[in-house]
Amino acid sequence: MSWKQISLIGIFLMISISSMGQDFEPDLSSCNWIADVGARTQPVSRGVIYNPSDFGAVGDGVTLCTKSIQESIDKCAELGGGVVRFQTGIYLTGSVFLKSNVILDIPKGVQIEGSQDINDYKEIPTRVAGIEMDWPAGLINIIDQHNVAITGDGVVHGKGKVFWDKYHSMRKEYDPKGLRWVVDYDCKRPRGIIIENSKDVMLKDFVLYQAGFWSVHILYSEYVTVQGMTINNNIEGKGPSTDGVDIDSSSRILVQNCYVNCNDDNFCLKAGRDSDGLKVNRPCEYIVIRDCIAGRGDGLFTCGSETSGSVRNVLIYNMKGLGTKYGLRFKSTSQRGGTIENIYMYNIQMDGVRDPFVVNLNWNPSYSNSKLPEGYNYGELPIHWKKLLGVVPPEKGMPKFKNMFFENVHAINAQTCIKVTGIEESTIDNFQFKNVSFEGDNAGNISYAKNWKFTDFKVRGAKENKLKLSNNKDVRIKD
Repeated sequence: MSWKQISLIGIFLMISISSMGQDFEPDLSSCNWIADVGARTQPVSRGVIYNPSDFGAVGDGVTLCTKSIQESIDKCAELGGGVVRFQTGIYLTGSVFLKSNVILDIPKGVQIEGSQDINDYKEIPTRVAGIEMDWPAGLINIIDQHNVAITGDGVVHGKGKVFWDKYHSMRKEYDPKGLRWVVDYDCKRPRGIIIENSKDVMLKDFVLYQAGFWSVHILYSEYVTVQGMTINNNIEGKGPSTDGVDIDSSSRILVQNCYVNCNDDNFCLKAGRDSDGLKVNRPCEYIVIRDCIAGRGDGLFTCGSETSGSVRNVLIYNMKGLGTKYGLRFKSTSQRGGTIENIYMYNIQMDGVRDPFVVNLNWNPSYSNSKLPEGYNYGELPIHWKKLLGVVPPEKGMPKFKNMFFENVHAINAQTCIKVTGIEESTIDNFQFKNVSFEGDNAGNISYAKNWKFTDFKVRGAKENKLKLSNNKDVRIKD
């Protein structure tokens, strides 16, 4: 057994949760999943380098190189795989699609620059923000492939500001019409990197700037490693919905040693939205995220709001949040459904995080609750509008958050330490805290929680030091 397996399993064995007077413990017979995450294989170089410039690519930052880059990738794959490596320059491109057994190597001094023309991003069937629909492909796509890698010390620059500006303009048009819930889907913006329906994929070391939408989207995939990446989406402004790493209905994923500075969730788990997500019903599970730093963003670690397919068996440790808006964030709504369980968080440090611990089961109603205004003919609506308007029976729509463990979690310089807002129909159950402390302006609140246990737990509010408790059962906090 490797040192990696020993350390991961050791952390896992430390975890035990008490609830309702009974021991809630992980199924130790299945603990080997922790060592069975990330890419199992990587492509080999085969001693041949395919240079996009040999296929006509020009690194002047002006010439559109999509066709040449794609031809170099296709030729590499056709001849059994190997390395596609750029020579120094700036390569303007639309969507390119990697193939099995290919390494896309982006050395220092190379910048792959995204086109600002949406027509350079082929529309594909995919899922975005929890809904399956046609949407522009990403700048770099790994779809229906295996054994693929993107490596190097260079830069992928999405040049996404033009798409951010488009979104802000559409919000001004849509919001007054009562269409906040659909504008994110109508404003089609390219993601940075898409890994979809693929396995054994490695993203390593390169820098990703200014994605038009989500930065790295791992969808319906397994055995993926994201390692050593820097993601910065706050260049030339604040990019709306520019998540860092989104793991979406995927399994056996490892994210490590990354730095994310964005304007939405930094590291996020998702599993589908509402009626469409419940229909697809694919979980997000067996995830390890470790040794990462979140700068600006809306969630050092976020679970949701797309929870329909369920999220389970997640280990997060050795993480830092520095100035992030939210820290550990769990969110869903009453028509989303899904069970979020068995999440273990260990060694988390937060400084200047506005709200370090948040659970919200009524998140962002204007976006989450789809309602068609008067004056629209339902029969003439786009398919994705109809999916968003799909009615979810209450018994299927109620999400459940339960069985989570937090140890060695500390936050300083917060505004509100704890914001936990459950709902009567679905209490937030079986959370355990050990050696956890929060310091900030206000202690905060906990409502509709059940069977929470605390050992060496401290909350200090400089302005309001009283933690407000309401509608809870068996939430035992020593004064």
